[in-house]
Amino acid sequence: MNDEAVPCPEQLVHSTPPAERPLLIYDGDCGFCARWIAKWQQTIRDKVDIVPFQSAGARFSEDIPVQCFRSAMRLIEPDGRVYSGAEAVLRALSYGAAPGRSGSYWCYQHVPGFGIICRAFYDCVAKHRELALVLTRALWGRELPIRSTYYRARHIFLRGLGLVYLIAFVSFWVQADGLVGAQGILPVAPWLDQVRERFGVESYWLLPTLCWFNASDWFLHLLCAVGTGLSVLLIFEIAPVLCLVLVWLIYLSLAVAGQTFTNFQWDYLLLETGFFSIFLAPLRWWPSSGFERPFSPWAHFLLRWLLFRLMFMSGVVKLSSGDPSWLNLSALHFHYWTQPLPTPLAWWANQLPGWFQEASVLMMFMIELVAPFLLFFPRRLRLLGAASIATFQILIALTGNYCFFNLLTIILCVLVIDDAVWPVLGRKRSEPVPVQGATWSPKLLIPVTAVVLLFSWPLLWESFFPEADWPPLLGTAYAYIERFRSLNSYGLFRVMTTSRPEIEIEGSRDGVSWQPYTFKYKIDDPHIAPPIVAPHQPRVDWQMWFAALSEVQAEPWFTNFLARLLQGSPPVLRLLKTNPFPDSPPRYIRAKLFEYRFTTAEEKKKTGAWWNREEKGLYCPVLSLREGSDLVH
Repeated sequence: MNDEAVPCPEQLVHSTPPAERPLLIYDGDCGFCARWIAKWQQTIRDKVDIVPFQSAGARFSEDIPVQCFRSAMRLIEPDGRVYSGAEAVLRALSYGAAPGRSGSYWCYQHVPGFGIICRAFYDCVAKHRELALVLTRALWGRELPIRSTYYRARHIFLRGLGLVYLIAFVSFWVQADGLVGAQGILPVAPWLDQVRERFGVESYWLLPTLCWFNASDWFLHLLCAVGTGLSVLLIFEIAPVLCLVLVWLIYLSLAVAGQTFTNFQWDYLLLETGFFSIFLAPLRWWPSSGFERPFSPWAHFLLRWLLFRLMFMSGVVKLSSGDPSWLNLSALHFHYWTQPLPTPLAWWANQLPGWFQEASVLMMFMIELVAPFLLFFPRRLRLLGAASIATFQILIALTGNYCFFNLLTIILCVLVIDDAVWPVLGRKRSEPVPVQGATWSPKLLIPVTAVVLLFSWPLLWESFFPEADWPPLLGTAYAYIERFRSLNSYGLFRVMTTSRPEIEIEGSRDGVSWQPYTFKYKIDDPHIAPPIVAPHQPRVDWQMWFAALSEVQAEPWFTNFLARLLQGSPPVLRLLKTNPFPDSPPRYIRAKLFEYRFTTAEEKKKTGAWWNREEKGLYCPVLSLREGSDLVH
C-alpha cells in the first residue's frame, strides 16, 4: 500500500483502452485492504470497479509495474489517468458520496496541509498493515459497517425527547400559578410591564416569550396545555418537525416567564436539544417506521457535539475552579448529603468507605473528560463512551433528584448507537430500506453547524479560564444568540458545597407562639427519609436550597415568597406540604437556619433519624405586612 516503496511515477495508461468506469486496484493478499474494500464496495460498486491486482495487474503491466500495485492502491480513470495511495482512495470514495457527505477529496485538493496529513497517514498504515488489521478488528468488530446509519436511534430519540418535553410541561404546569401567576411569588405580568417601561420595543427582543401577548394565568395554562399536547404528538411522531418547532417556542416562552425558577442548566439543555432536533426529525406528517425519510448527518453531529460539550465542560469546570475537594478527590465525602434533593440511596452511598468515594471521583473525571471524546471514535469505542455516560447518569439519578436531566442525557446517548447494534427481533438483520423524500438542505445545515462550532470554542475556552474575555465581535454576536438559550455553556457542580444549611419558615399570630411551614420535598423533619421526586422538579424546594447558601438580601424572590405567605395566597400555599394557618394567614413570619448532616449507621440504628440538625440562628428577621402589602420588620 505504500506508494513510496518503489518508484512508480504518475502516468497515463496507454497499453489498455480506457474502461467505461474508474477502476480501483488493490492488493488481494492484504487482509486489511480486503476488509476495507468490502466496506467501500457497498458504497461505490455501481460507479467504480474494484479488483485485486493479482487478477488485473497484468492487464496494465506495460505501463505500471506489479510492484506499484503491491505497494499502493491505484485508481485508473476512463481517460487513462492514474492516481495512487491516499488520493486514489479519496477520489474513488467521492464517486459514491451522498449529497451533503462529500468533501474529503475536495479538502485533499484545496485545503492546505490536508493532503500532506492524508498521505502521511496512508503511508503509516501501509508500513504496519498487520497492526492496522488488529486495530480495525478491535475498534469495529469482526465486520465493518457498510455505512453507519442511525434511523432506529432517531426513532427512539425523538420519542424520548417528546417524553422529556411532556414531563417538563406537566411539572411546570402544576406549579405555574404559585410561581409566576398573578398571586404567585414572581408574577410575570408586572415584571414584563417593568421591562417594557425601561427598554421599550427592545424588550421583545431581549426577552423572547409569547407572554408579551398575554401574561394572564389562563394564558400560562394554555401554553402548558398546548405544550403537553404537542409533546404527546411528538411521542407518536406525528408531524415531528412542526411539533419540535412549537414545543421549543412554547418552552422558551415559559422558561423566560419563569425567571429565576427556570434558570437551571437542564432547562437550557432541553431547549438546545429541542432546537437541534428540529433538523434531525424527518419531514413528514404521519408516524412510520422511520426508515423512509433521509437522515441529516449535520444535525446528528450537532446533537453529538452537544453531548460532548455537556460532559466535557462539566469535568473541566471542576478542575478549573480550583476547588480543593475536587482536586484532592474528597468531593463525594460531601456530595451525597449536601446536594439539593438527595434520595434514600444517597444516605447508603454516604456510608461507603473513603477510599471508594475517592476512587469514584477519579472515575467520574475519567467519564467526564475522556468518554466524550470516544463519541467520535469507531463503533466499539463510541459505544463504550455512550455506555459510560449513560451508566454515570443512572448512578446520579439513583442518589439525587435532578428532574429530567439524567433522562435527557441518556436519550442523547441513544444517538451514538448505529442501526447495526440494535437487535432485530424475529428476522435476520438486513440493511435499511432505501430512503426517499425531502430533507433539510446542507446549504442550511452547514452554516448552522459552522456557527455552532464558531461559538463553541469560546464557550469551551471559558470553561478552562472562567475570567477569560470573549473576542469583541464574537461576544457581541453571542449576546444576540444567548437569549434564545439554545447554544449554552454547561458545568455542573463547579464548586462542591461542604455544608448543608436549610431554611425553616415559621409563622405566628402573636409573635410568641411560632408554627413551621413544611415543604413537600425539601429536607425538614430529620426522621423523614429523603424523597424520590424525579423527574418532577419542585422548583421552590430547589430554590430554597440555593437561598440557604447565600444571604437573604441576595434572594429577592424569597421575601416575595414570605409576603405571599402573609397574604395567604392559595396558589403559593399549594406548593407547600402543610399550612399551619388554614383559617387565616399569620400576622408575623420569620425564617430560621439549621445545619443538616446525614446520620451515621450507628446513629440511625439508635435513633431512626436520617439527619442530624443543629440550629444556627435567624436567616430572616421577623416580618409583617402593613397597609399596601409592604413587608416591614
